[in-house]
Amino acid sequence: MTINRLLVANRGEIARRVLATCRRLGVETVAVHSDADADAPHVAEADQAVRLPGDSPAETYLGIDRILDAARRTGADAVHPGYGFLAENAEFAAAVIDAGLTWVGPSAKAIAAMGDKVAAKTLLADAGVPMLPTWTEPDQVSRFPVLVKAASGGGGRGMRVVRDAAGLPEAIASARREAAAAFGDGTVFVERYVEHGRHVEVQIFGDAFGTIAALGVRECSIQRRHQKIVEEAPGVIPPEVRERLHEAAVAAGRAVDYVGAGTVEFLLTPDGEIHFLEMNTRLQVEHPVTELCTGLDLVRLQLLVAEGEPLPAEAVYPKTRGYAVEVRLCAEDPAEGFRPATGVLHRFAVAGVSAEFGALTGVGLRLDSGVVDGSAVGVHYDSMLAKLIAWAPTRGEAARALAGALARAELHGVTTNRDLLVRVLRSPEFAAVEVDTGFLDRHPEVFVPLVPSDRVPLYALAGALASAADRRANVPVLAGLPSGWRNVPAYPQVTRLLGPTGEVEVRYRLDRTGALAEWAVRPATGVSGDRAAPDGPRIDSSDAGAAGSATGSGSGIPAVALVSAAPERVVLDADGVRYAYRVHRVGSAVHVDGPEGSVTLTELPRLPEPTAELAPGSLLAPLPGTVTRVHVAAGQRVAAGDLLLTLEAMKLEHPVLAPIDGTVVELPVPTGGQVDTGAVLAVVNPLEDAR
Repeated sequence: MTINRLLVANRGEIARRVLATCRRLGVETVAVHSDADADAPHVAEADQAVRLPGDSPAETYLGIDRILDAARRTGADAVHPGYGFLAENAEFAAAVIDAGLTWVGPSAKAIAAMGDKVAAKTLLADAGVPMLPTWTEPDQVSRFPVLVKAASGGGGRGMRVVRDAAGLPEAIASARREAAAAFGDGTVFVERYVEHGRHVEVQIFGDAFGTIAALGVRECSIQRRHQKIVEEAPGVIPPEVRERLHEAAVAAGRAVDYVGAGTVEFLLTPDGEIHFLEMNTRLQVEHPVTELCTGLDLVRLQLLVAEGEPLPAEAVYPKTRGYAVEVRLCAEDPAEGFRPATGVLHRFAVAGVSAEFGALTGVGLRLDSGVVDGSAVGVHYDSMLAKLIAWAPTRGEAARALAGALARAELHGVTTNRDLLVRVLRSPEFAAVEVDTGFLDRHPEVFVPLVPSDRVPLYALAGALASAADRRANVPVLAGLPSGWRNVPAYPQVTRLLGPTGEVEVRYRLDRTGALAEWAVRPATGVSGDRAAPDGPRIDSSDAGAAGSATGSGSGIPAVALVSAAPERVVLDADGVRYAYRVHRVGSAVHVDGPEGSVTLTELPRLPEPTAELAPGSLLAPLPGTVTRVHVAAGQRVAAGDLLLTLEAMKLEHPVLAPIDGTVVELPVPTGGQVDTGAVLAVVNPLEDAR
C-alpha cells in the first residue's frame, strides 16, 4: 500500500517535521489548520491545506469528522497524527482505517491498551515490566509523597506532586480539569513519587512482521511542570542498566504487538532500579536526538512500516555515534512560574544552524521550529516554539555548542525560556550528569538572566544610541548632522526606557566630534517618576569625576568610548574592551543583543498619555485566557497565598493567589468569562482597609 498523499493531522513544528520527510520522499502533503493558524508555516509548506473553522483545539485539531472530511476532499490516502491532539486516540486511528486510509501509527488496539495508563500498568506488569505502586482512589493512598497523573495523554498535563493527605483532593480535582481540557478525558490515578529519580526512555520501533527494535536510551530528567525541556541521547547510564531498559521496553512492545514508532518511559532510581512510567504510542517530541545519534529518519521509518514494509537492517541493529542534546524553546517566563507568554515573534534567528528537520553531516546544529519571523503566538496551543539540537562526538562539545547558539540567538517579541536553558547547559551539575526530575527545584541560580544586572546599563546606553541614530537616519532635514548633536553641547540627550529592572533614564552627551563625552543610567524620576525603580541600576560617569568619557578609575565604573552607532549596531569600548551590540527596534520595543545575552527595553514617551487609575489591590490577568473557577466570594477574608481563582490559557491552569492578607472586595469576571492581558480579575484590600 504505497502512500502517495499524506494528511498531517497536526500543527506547528511536528507538522513541519513530517512535511520535510515527505518532500524528501516525494510524497504529496495536505495540512489542516485552525483560523489562528491560517498563516502558519506548516500551512504554507504543504501542497494543499484545509481550514478547520474555529480556534480552540476542540473545534479544530480534535475534530475527527472534520479531519476525515479534509482527507476525503483532498484525496489523501494516509494520515499522520504527529504528537498531541489525536495522536494517541484509538477512536481516531480506527476511524482513519475504517475510512479506507492508511494510518501512520500503531493499531487502535495497541493505542487503547496503552492509552489507559492504569490498565497498561496491569498488562505490562504481567509481561514482567517493573512497576511503581499505583492507586485509583484517593482513600487507597497509603504513603506520601505521590504523583497524581492523567490516565490519558502525556506531556506533563494533569500531573501534580502531593506530599500529604490534605492536599490530595484539590490536586486530583485540578489534575482532572487540566487533563480534560488537554485530552478530553479527565480520568486520573495516583502513583508513588520517587525523590531524585531520573526520567529515561527507550525509543522502540515495530513492524508488521513481529520485529521490535530498541533504538537507544534518552535522558529526559530536566523538566518543568513535569514536562521535559532538555533531552539527550544516548543517556549516560551504566551498560547493565541500559540493557535492562532495552529488555523491558521490547517486552512492553511485544505485549501489545506494537507496530510503528513508540516510546517506553521509565523512572530510574538513585540505586539503579527501573520502574515503568508509561508508553507513548506515537513519535516523541525528543525524537531528533535519537535520529542524530543513529542516522535514522524516524518519520521515514513510520511511513515504511505503515506501507507494510519490514524494518530495514540499520533500524533493527542500530549503530550509535556521538552525543546529541536538545532543548525545547518555549514562549514562557521562568521567573514567573513558567507563565506562558503571547505576542508576535518579530525576529526568530539562530545563527549556525546546519539543518532543519533533518540529518547532520557532522558536528552541527539542527533546528525544528514551528515559527518564523512574524509568527503570532496565541493562547490556544502549547507554548513550545522550537527545538534546537546539537550533535558532537562528545557530550560536553554538544552541550557547549548548543548553549552558545542559544545565547546568541535573536528571539524578539515574545518572552522565552532561553536564558534558563543556557544556564542549565552551562551548569557544572549538568556537565557531571547530576540530573534528576527535581533539578530546577534545587538550582534557583539557573533562573537568573544571562545579562548581569551591572551590565544592563551598557545595553540601555546602546539601545538609546541606536534609537537616536535611527531617528537621525530618517529625518527629512539636516540629515548630515551627527546623532546627538546639540547647539548647546553641555545639555545631554535623555531617553526613558523600561527595562528588566524597572524604568531608567539614559543620559548622554556627545562632543563636537561625535565622541561620547559623558553618560549616565539612573532610576527614572520626573514626569513619570512614580514608575521609577529606586533600586534599579545606576552607572554615572560623573561619579568617577570624568571630564570626557567615564574613566571610572578605582570606582568599578567602566570607562566607555563610543566606537560607532548605527540604527542596528552599536559598538562601545568599555575599559579598553570592544563590545558590539545588535539592536532591533519594533515600535517602542528596543531589543539589544550583546556579548552576554539579550535585553528587551521599551522606549517611553517623554510626555506619557494619562491612563486610567486602577483600584488599589487589583490583580491583573497576566495573559489572555478563560476563568475556569472562582474559589472565593466578594467580602470574603483571605490570607496571602490563598487561591482566588483559576485562569486557563495555553492548555494549562494558572492559579491566581492572594498577594496579602485582606478582603476580597471585587470579582468582576465570572466562571467561564474570557479576559485579555491586563484585565482586572480580583481586587483584594488589606484587612485594615476593608470596606
